[in-house]
Amino acid sequence: MKLPLEINFRNLAPSEAIETAIRKRAAKLDRFYEDIMRCRVTIEAPHRHQHKGKLYSVKIDVTVPNDELVVSRAPDRDHSHEDVYVAIRDAFDAMTRRIEDYVRVRRGQTKTHETPPHGRISEIYPMLDYGRIATPDGRDIYFHRNSLLNAGFDDLAVGDEVRFSEEPGDQGP
Repeated sequence: MKLPLEINFRNLAPSEAIETAIRKRAAKLDRFYEDIMRCRVTIEAPHRHQHKGKLYSVKIDVTVPNDELVVSRAPDRDHSHEDVYVAIRDAFDAMTRRIEDYVRVRRGQTKTHETPPHGRISEIYPMLDYGRIATPDGRDIYFHRNSLLNAGFDDLAVGDEVRFSEEPGDQGP
């Protein structure tokens, strides 16, 4: 990290043990992305004067080039956060995933979903058991009655939108 780690306590007395746990986990974030500019961690205990059942809230704010990643673990979602160390662990695990996603996007390694080949039926010859599909790029694809998967040949009409799997054949693709 370029700037020192900031740790804030709200409604909670500062603790050396909690700070040590946070510093260890924050140091591990640098392994996933070395260009982290700043990291701020806020630990909050509820206002109520309770001796049992306090749920801790942990917020992590990481500044990276051109973006800011924020993770907040709200106490009302998970009763395991009665232990401050569990709340810290869960928040840092979520931030690790956010940083990994950020790095993947920056490197261009995100998943892209290609649209399956599709087109419209341009010709259909029921007596000869075949037809043709016009693709958006202007090609003409031949299909036979026996090559259909999810439709009956007699149910097809000119202009119907279809998806196809292209293979080389005697009558063309």
